[in-house]
Amino acid sequence: MLLSVLLASAVLPVSAPTERPNILLVVMDDVSWRHVSATGCRAVSTPAMDRMAKNGVRFEFAFCPAPACAPSRASLLTGRAPWQNGEAACHFAGFPKELVTYPHLLANAGYHVGMTGKGWGPGDWKESGRPHNPAGPAFDDQKLVPPPGISSNDYSGNFASFLARRPKDAPFCFWFGANEAHRGFGPGRGSTEGKKLADAEVLPYWPDTDDIRSDLLDYYAEIEWVDRQLGLMLQQLERASMLENTLVVITADNGMPFPRCKSNLYDYGARVPLVIAWPKRIPGKRVVTDFTTLADLAPTFLEAAGAPVPSSVTARSLLPLLTSGKSGRVEKPRNHVVLAKEQHAWCQPQGQIAAMRAIRTDKHLFILNLRPNLWPNGDPDPQHNWNLEPFGDVDGGSERRTAKYLLMALRNGPQHRLWELSFARRPAEVLYDLERDPFQIENVAAKQEYADVRKELRGQLESHLKETGDPRYNGRPEVFDRAPYYTSHGLATAGLPPAKFGALTPQERERALLAARQRIAEWPANGDLPKSIADLLAKPR
Repeated sequence: MLLSVLLASAVLPVSAPTERPNILLVVMDDVSWRHVSATGCRAVSTPAMDRMAKNGVRFEFAFCPAPACAPSRASLLTGRAPWQNGEAACHFAGFPKELVTYPHLLANAGYHVGMTGKGWGPGDWKESGRPHNPAGPAFDDQKLVPPPGISSNDYSGNFASFLARRPKDAPFCFWFGANEAHRGFGPGRGSTEGKKLADAEVLPYWPDTDDIRSDLLDYYAEIEWVDRQLGLMLQQLERASMLENTLVVITADNGMPFPRCKSNLYDYGARVPLVIAWPKRIPGKRVVTDFTTLADLAPTFLEAAGAPVPSSVTARSLLPLLTSGKSGRVEKPRNHVVLAKEQHAWCQPQGQIAAMRAIRTDKHLFILNLRPNLWPNGDPDPQHNWNLEPFGDVDGGSERRTAKYLLMALRNGPQHRLWELSFARRPAEVLYDLERDPFQIENVAAKQEYADVRKELRGQLESHLKETGDPRYNGRPEVFDRAPYYTSHGLATAGLPPAKFGALTPQERERALLAARQRIAEWPANGDLPKSIADLLAKPR
């Protein structure tokens, strides 16, 4: 039985603990599992998260159900696989009114519910008639003067405002949605804060240059900002004698905003941190290797609160595992996850979607590219991309010395292979042997010695997708292909340009495209190319 299928078909009764826990959920934006110091990463320091890992459980194999903000957060809220959430499987779509969320259920059960920062999104939750973000009513009034690249939202100050409005004796459920470490970094901030280029962890499919390392240091600095805000929140709970009975969960919506990471089903795009602590009930100092996705958090919260788990929830609660006191592989059926990608950005001709499905086990990652004719991270022609730049699914930031632009410069040089790994088209079937290839670089799907493994994993994956109602496997692909695409300027439907782009007059559009193409064509030679990349272009890796 695949782990994301819930066996019951009706509301599940649960017995409430004598005192219902508070729930504090921390959702970082675009952070891969490796980048908290509890994993041994020396480039980042996260003492508050490390403290919770020491006092609780750290999950070694936690994954987002989809490697993009909105669909991942939708699964976290509903306890359902992305393909079971209708148009909410797509970025910048809506949040269907029939979807039931755990914050709503807990509010009905007497919890004081709220959020600060980034809840569900980007997309339009108002179109379904909801009174507030699906993550809860917003507490965002407190502001601060931030360092470059950091949100002005005073997260810990808003948490204090939330607690001040808590009805007496009511348990709380709070969503801390950090905007960090989404791109928009303060350039050079990592170095300014004393980080060393030598400590940056450069992945083997990027060029190892000082510019890439500096970009990574800026990313690490954003994670540390979130950790400091979490530390302030924990102090508030301690002063109020509430920490002991607070279920603290720390995670991220998807992987880091770098090429071949976010918006991809590889580990650095889909594998996320997950730390869970509840001093009153969960034995600490444990590392668990069971596979889980963020969808499992919704039934976990409901069960911990003694609230009924509705039949719409198809994920499985982690509470039995958490309270077991065991480390390692606790529940043997939790030996794989199934992942999906639908639309991230509008970056294909006529708004097409380079849809993907994957199954990840201990030993293998198998990915199905359902439309291998499309470029997996966006079309190279600027006219098909929401931001008038190539490869719109790869976050580039505003600085030309970020990883995306540095890799784009390698397309026609001897380092072409690095460009190819991040941007080129991919075959329909992709298989990685993780014991030999932990960074998932060599596709072995076509090798005869892997034929049985490939066949078995594809069969397991597709059987699961059919059994759990994936529209792409039951004749309803229009659920995704015709999903609305909302932007700050209005609505675009598949087959039409996105609203931001469509708002231009024909003359403005032509001038913008001409400037974009010229900028991209001339960029490697226009004086904006860092010397480190220019040197790489002249020699093999």
